[in-house]
Amino acid sequence: MASAIAMAVAAQAHAFEEGPQLAEQVAAGELPPVEERLPAEPLVMDTIEGPGEYGGTLRRAILGGGDQHNMVRTIGSDNIVRWSPDWTEVRPNIAKSWEVSEDASTFTFHLREGMKWSDGAPFSADDILFWYEDIFTNPDLTPNKDATFVGPAGPVTVTKIDDYTVEFDFGAPNGLFLQGLAYGFGYHATAYPKHYLSQFMPKYNDDVQALVEEEPAAGDWIQLFNLKAGPMDTPLFWQNPDRPTLHAWHLTNAYGATDRVEAVRNPYYYKVDSEGQQLPYIDRITYDQVEDVETILLKAFNGEIDYMLRHIGRPSNKAALTDNMERGKYRFFDVGDLPGNSMIPMMNLNHTDPVKREVIQNKDFRIGVSHAMNRQEIIDLLYFGAGEPAQVSPRRSSTFYREEYQKQYTEYDPELANEYLDKVLPEKDDEGYRLGPDGERFTLIFLVADVFGMQYPDAMELIQGYARDVGLDFQIRATDRSRLIELHTSNNFDAYLWNCSGGQADIYTSPMCYMPMISNSVSWAREWAAWNLDPTTGEEPPQAVKDIFDKYKEIRAAATPERQEELMFEMLDMQAEQFFTVGMIHTDPVFGIARNNVRNVPDPLPISGQLWFPAPYTAQMYFEGGENLP
Repeated sequence: MASAIAMAVAAQAHAFEEGPQLAEQVAAGELPPVEERLPAEPLVMDTIEGPGEYGGTLRRAILGGGDQHNMVRTIGSDNIVRWSPDWTEVRPNIAKSWEVSEDASTFTFHLREGMKWSDGAPFSADDILFWYEDIFTNPDLTPNKDATFVGPAGPVTVTKIDDYTVEFDFGAPNGLFLQGLAYGFGYHATAYPKHYLSQFMPKYNDDVQALVEEEPAAGDWIQLFNLKAGPMDTPLFWQNPDRPTLHAWHLTNAYGATDRVEAVRNPYYYKVDSEGQQLPYIDRITYDQVEDVETILLKAFNGEIDYMLRHIGRPSNKAALTDNMERGKYRFFDVGDLPGNSMIPMMNLNHTDPVKREVIQNKDFRIGVSHAMNRQEIIDLLYFGAGEPAQVSPRRSSTFYREEYQKQYTEYDPELANEYLDKVLPEKDDEGYRLGPDGERFTLIFLVADVFGMQYPDAMELIQGYARDVGLDFQIRATDRSRLIELHTSNNFDAYLWNCSGGQADIYTSPMCYMPMISNSVSWAREWAAWNLDPTTGEEPPQAVKDIFDKYKEIRAAATPERQEELMFEMLDMQAEQFFTVGMIHTDPVFGIARNNVRNVPDPLPISGQLWFPAPYTAQMYFEGGENLP
C-alpha cells in the first residue's frame, strides 16, 4: 500500500487536468471543475508505459445478439477491488482500503469520499446497501445468488457503517472473498445506482405502475426493473444508455438498436494518472455491429480496428493478420488466455429426459466418448498444431498442474471407446447406431455457435464423425450465442460446445468445470448447482458430488493460501475421479492486435474466464499523438 500512497501524494502535487472536451464544457458552465468531479482521494493508476495524451476514438467491432462481453471486457469491471495487471495481487479500486478480520469472515471496505456516478450523482455506501437490501436479498430479482457473495455459512450480510464504510460479514471464514470480488461477478455490489433505479420499485415509487404501462415489454415492476437494470454480463445492461455507471465510458445508445454502439468519456471517472490527469485518455469507444468474424478481420486489414483480440485472435487468423500488418498499421500483443480447456463437448448431466440423463450420467459413457475423440487431428487441422490433447485441467504453467489430470482418457482409441460404450449402450439399429435403454436410437443434439471463429462449427463436424465411428448419433444445430445461452440456462439442451476457465489461479474463483456451478456460459449440471446454493431448489445430487461441494466450501473457509492449495488438490483428485466433462484441447496462448500508436497496452494481457481484462486498465490506453492513425 505504501507505493499507492506515494503515487497519490505525487498526483495531488499536480493540479488536476482533464480532456479538452471536458474543459470546454466546464468553461461553458455545463460541468463542474475537475477538482469537484473527482473524489477526495482519486485512484492513481500505475500506467504501463507512462502518462498519456487525450483524444481519439477507440474503434472495435461487435457481433449481434449475445456479444455483450465485447463491452464488458473493455468498459466494465469497475469492482470494489481489482486484480493487478499481472494478476498477482488484489489492489484498491472503488475501495481505497480495507480490513479483514483475523478469521477472514468479515471484510470492511472504505470507499472514496466524493466519488460520483456518470451523471454526477454521489456514490456512497447507500448504493451498495441498495444492491444488498433491495436486489440481492429479493428472490424475485435474484433467484440465484452469485457464489462470490455466498460463503461456506451462507449468503453475506452487508452493513453500512457510515456513508463511506461498508462491512461484508459471512459469519464464517471466507478466505477467497477478496479474489472473487476482484473477479468478474464482483461487479454486482457497485453496479446499481439507487438514485436512478429506485424509481422502478414500488418500495420507492408509488406510481411505478405508470412506468410499467409505458414499457411494452414489461408486464409488472419486476420485469420493468430487469429491463432497466439487467446484469452487466447480459445484453440488458447494455440496452439502457440512461443507466448511470462508474465505468470510464458510458453508452450514448443501446446495444442492438443501431449498427454502431458508442460510449463516451465519463466526466466523473474516479481515476487519474501520476501527473494528475483524469482518466480515461481516449474520448470514446465505438463498436460497429457486423455479421461475422470475417468482416471484423477485413476491418482490421483496412486499419478500422484500433484494439481487439475478441473473435480474431485465433491461430487460424494469424497468417492473414500478419500479411496485412503494414496495410492495417497494427502490431500483435500476447494474451495469457489459458483456460482449463478450449473446447468441451458439454453434455447435460441434469437432462430433463430420464433416458438421456441416465446415459449421460454414466461415467463409462463419458469415458467412451472421450476415447472416441481424435484430439490431435482437430489440433492439427483447426489450430495449426498449436495445442495439445487435454481434459479440463490446470495448465502446465499452473501450480496445480498434474499430468494425470490432463491426460486421463485422452488416448484416441475407437476400439477402447467401443468397449466402454458397449457397457452402457450395447444394442444397435440397422444403421449401426446405438440404441438407448428405451430401445430408440440414442441421439444427442449439440448446439454450436461460431463465437470463437469457425473452429467450433468445423470441430463439431469432426466430432460428429468420430461419434459415428463408434455408433453414436450426434446431431448439430447451429445457433447464435444469445439463443444458446437462453437454452442452456433454462436446462433445455442435450449438449453444446464451449470452453471453460480454471487453467490458472482462477481455479479458486471460477471452478465451474470442476464442480457444478450456476453460470451464463457453462452448464452441465445446473440443477445440482442450484441445490448447492439452496437445497429447496434444483435437484439433490449424488453423495460424491455433495462431497465436492463440501470440499470447495472448505477451500473457501481456509484462511491461509497454504491450506487453500492443499484442499484444492484434494478437490481436483475428487473431480478427476468423477470425470464430469469431456475436455478436448489445451490450446497455446492467443493474441490481439493494437494499432501502432495505441500505447499503455497490457502485454501479455491476462484473461481467463470471468477475469474481464483489459477493462480495469483500458482507461489508461491512449493514442500517441492524441488521435487515431490515418
